[in-house]
Amino acid sequence: MTELELKYGCNPNQKPARIFMEQGDLPLTVLNGRPGYINFMDALNSWQLVKALKKATGLPAAASFKHVSPAGAALGLPLSDVERQIYLAPEGDLSPIACAYVRARGADRLCSFGDWAALSDVCDGDAARVLAEEVSDGVIAPGYTDEALAILRTKRKGGYNVIQIDPDYTPAPVERRNIFGITFEQGYNDLAITEDMLTNIVTENKELSPQAKNDMMLALITLKYTQSNSVCYVKNGQTIGVGAGQQSRIHCTRLAGDKADIWWLRQHPKVLGLQFVDGIRRPNRDNAIDLYISEEHDDVLAEGVWQTIFKVKPEVLTQEEKKAWIAQLSGVTVGSDAFFPFGDNVERAHKSGVDYIVQPGGSIRDDLVIETANKYNMVMAFTGIRLFHH
Repeated sequence: MTELELKYGCNPNQKPARIFMEQGDLPLTVLNGRPGYINFMDALNSWQLVKALKKATGLPAAASFKHVSPAGAALGLPLSDVERQIYLAPEGDLSPIACAYVRARGADRLCSFGDWAALSDVCDGDAARVLAEEVSDGVIAPGYTDEALAILRTKRKGGYNVIQIDPDYTPAPVERRNIFGITFEQGYNDLAITEDMLTNIVTENKELSPQAKNDMMLALITLKYTQSNSVCYVKNGQTIGVGAGQQSRIHCTRLAGDKADIWWLRQHPKVLGLQFVDGIRRPNRDNAIDLYISEEHDDVLAEGVWQTIFKVKPEVLTQEEKKAWIAQLSGVTVGSDAFFPFGDNVERAHKSGVDYIVQPGGSIRDDLVIETANKYNMVMAFTGIRLFHH
């Protein structure tokens, strides 16, 4: 098949719409549902991300995409008991690819609501069962077991979008797009992210563990498929905060850092101890936790409201308690798709437990940025490579 007609484009008024190949057949097959224009944009960008992660690390990888940027990306590492609780993971052992998606989705559950999922490996029954429990638009993977396909075909009253892509497909070396009737052309960004990019360590502290290297590569690959400007916080093989599409880099750093703080606060004993009413829906639970952690906690703790959410009225998580808990976060990596122009980005990153930084370098104030990183004994690597994506 060389083309596929779509219901409409980005918006219902944008017709006609299709995806097509100028030469050869489409490298994908729709196994279920009817994906739309934005669905395919998410699917193809997210597939590139997880394919690159698998190639760079050798581990299964998954991504959770919303509006052409990742809400989360992760490697298929085992889940801790706390992670199982905060990510609402099913009981029992899970396959590595299922763990990868649980972690990618769990990184920022609010932003992942209604996501597009991407899996680097064949979707098995475990991964399909996880997807079946979440509000999601669709999934792309190189293959599906019969069990997985049967499960996914029951989702959304049979309309869940399932795409299979040829894992060996390689795009043309030149890509084109039209804006306002004018054609843009550039070379496809086939830059491979490898450990070789991490050798130029510019700080006094040069101790880079294997885990930190993996987290740096995860950050860089995520940034490569994130709408710029973008900054990404990573810990233990998963993103914990992505700030994308901001005009100011410090705003990216703050946005992503705030998300990393929320990820960590979800592990506070008071949050883990919340007693929810029976039968509460997963999105309602996610929203309640987000509000409970925030300064708007009265929205879920007010009389007449908390009884609809909790079995027992929770104590307020105070500002002092939150500050003390966040101060315990460490071992975080932050990546940036372009250089940090000022030391303020490093200062903000430090507040969210960042010990490792990876960025292109090249600012006229690099010396100030390095000095700020040295103040906190951070390890910072300059890659010399920008990763803008639009």
